[in-house]
Amino acid sequence: MPIETTASVVAEVPDDADLLAVPYASDLDPAHVVELHLPVRDLLAHYEAKGEAGEIVEVPVARAGGVGRVLFYGVGDGSPRALRKAGAALTRRVKGKDTLTVVAPEGDVAAFTEAALLAAYSFKIGNAGKKSVRSLAIAGAAPDEVRRAQTVAQAVALARDLSNMPSSVKNPAWLAERAAECGLPVRVWDEEQLQADGFGGILAVGRGSVSPPRFIQISYTPDEPVDRHVVLVGKGITFDSGGLSLKPTDNMKTQKTDMAGGAVVIAVLGALAQLGASVRVTGLIAAAENMPSGTAQRPSDVIKHYGGRTVEVLNTDAEGRLVLADALAYADAVLGPDAVVDIATLTGAISVALGRNVGAVYASDDVLAKQLVDAGQAADDRLWRMPLIEDYTPALESSIADLANVEAGSRFGAGSITAALFLREFAGRRPWAHLDIAGVGRSTVDEGTLSKGATGFGVRVLLEWLTRS
Repeated sequence: MPIETTASVVAEVPDDADLLAVPYASDLDPAHVVELHLPVRDLLAHYEAKGEAGEIVEVPVARAGGVGRVLFYGVGDGSPRALRKAGAALTRRVKGKDTLTVVAPEGDVAAFTEAALLAAYSFKIGNAGKKSVRSLAIAGAAPDEVRRAQTVAQAVALARDLSNMPSSVKNPAWLAERAAECGLPVRVWDEEQLQADGFGGILAVGRGSVSPPRFIQISYTPDEPVDRHVVLVGKGITFDSGGLSLKPTDNMKTQKTDMAGGAVVIAVLGALAQLGASVRVTGLIAAAENMPSGTAQRPSDVIKHYGGRTVEVLNTDAEGRLVLADALAYADAVLGPDAVVDIATLTGAISVALGRNVGAVYASDDVLAKQLVDAGQAADDRLWRMPLIEDYTPALESSIADLANVEAGSRFGAGSITAALFLREFAGRRPWAHLDIAGVGRSTVDEGTLSKGATGFGVRVLLEWLTRS
């Protein structure tokens, strides 16, 4: 569901604020920020407060007709990362409250506000649990910063919502309907059109399901575009059982979020106009449900992708690369972009390499790679560039087709790298990057800006890249 907490700017702190948050640090006296009529230094010394980011000291104060609260919130070194931690901690502290008046910290108020809003996100079917604070009234902030934070946070929330939706509701057609709600021109290929146009990878993956696949194209053209066209490609597997190469039961429990890359693309395209992006962007989502049945593709099948390249399917659970290959080949042959970026929960191997806090970026172009890494650092969707090791390309050899979708043996064992090398084969010679978000696309904890389930990782880095580059 959309984040229900709203953020707005107020000119000054009201004298009768029932719930007031004031920043402090080891070298910052809160009394210099706002007049509190309290022995602030003595109170903070009593609580042994250090001003670390995320630290909160709550003090009762007399108010007409009752008792109010002042929350002194630590901002650490005042860096964007510290302010994000502070903003998230504040929102979590005041769950169930009506309005929190916040004295804005010095520094990146957009990062602070964005984190505060993301910490208010929850996905529930029903009314269980305590609701987040209804509104944040921020004093001393620039309206543009708060508006951007709200737009970005709502885009992340949309990506989380789409990914968290149970697959009893969500299928490729449902995802196409959600894409059509973004207010931009949308084209959808159904199974007959996919067959006619030669999207063999998407069709092969979706063959085993009663819910047929879809290919979705969303187009954003600004009023005054710069001479630049970017294509974003998202993996949209609405449920991944592994197909005939069946996953273990425990591994299937999170697979409703295997379309997180597609969700990110939908959310990003929907936010571009509000953020004033001047670059033309086309979003492509290759959507299918990977299920076992009498019609499912088999290990050893050979499929023909968009553009004619053939692939021997050695493992039907390596299906994400098959649908992405069609989309990348289509982007290269038909759309002719200046750059292509795909995003997918692609390999478990990347979780082993980078854990659950940093996403992977593979790229054929050094400039594009640096732009994305820098954008991720600024947006707090952190990326680490991984190598495309040419010595591993023999892993993709097939004796009967142009390529195999996985390594036949265990000679190389670099699953995330060989998956990226596979995708590169379909991206053409233009600048291309692949974001593997399998490790960061889902969270097992409910803390900071994250809630258990989908994270929406990728929305912030792509919006940062597209709107500030």
